[in-house]
Amino acid sequence: MTQSNNEFPENWLNDYGDILYRFALARVRSEATAEDLVQETLLAGFLAFDKFSGNSTVRTWLVGILKHKIIDHYRKHSREMTLLNDDESANDVLAYQFDQQGNWQVDLVEWGTPDKSMDDEQFWLAFNDCLARLPQRMADLLLLRTVDGLATEECCALLGFESDNQLWVTLSRTRVKLRQCLETNWFSKE
Repeated sequence: MTQSNNEFPENWLNDYGDILYRFALARVRSEATAEDLVQETLLAGFLAFDKFSGNSTVRTWLVGILKHKIIDHYRKHSREMTLLNDDESANDVLAYQFDQQGNWQVDLVEWGTPDKSMDDEQFWLAFNDCLARLPQRMADLLLLRTVDGLATEECCALLGFESDNQLWVTLSRTRVKLRQCLETNWFSKE
C-alpha cells in the first residue's frame, strides 16, 4: 500500500487531532477527558497501524478507535454516573405540553429547513450549548444512542439503566428538553 503523507502516524496529531478532539469533547463534555481519549486513540492507532487494512481513510479508522475509547470510558465510569433527579418525573417534563385529550398545548415551532441548519456553525454552537444544559446522563444517552447508534442493551449497561423502558422514557424526556432549548435558542432566532 502506498502511503500518503497524512497516513504516517507522526502526522496524525496535526492532521486529525482537532477532529478527534471535537468528536470526543462533544461526547464527554470534559476538555481533560477529551484530550486523554485522543491521546489513547492515537497511541492505539500507532500500535495497531500494521493491521490497518486501508479499506477506509486513516481519519475514519481513528474515529472508529476513538468511539471504542469513549465506550470504554463510559464503562469505567458507569458507576459514577449521576442518576436522573428523583423529582424529575414524566409529569414534570411533559405536563404543560399536552391537554387532557393528549393534544399539544404549546405552539410547535416550524423548523423550516433542518438540512440547512445542519451545515450552520451557529446551529452547532446552540446545539452544544443546549446539550451542555442537560443532565450528564441525559446528554450521554442522547449521544450514545441517537448519534453513535449504540444498541439499547449496551446503553443500559453503560449508563446504568435498569430496563429498556427506563432508557426509552429518559431518551424521550431528553429529546423534549433538547427541543425546548433549541426552539428557544436557535429556531426562534432564524
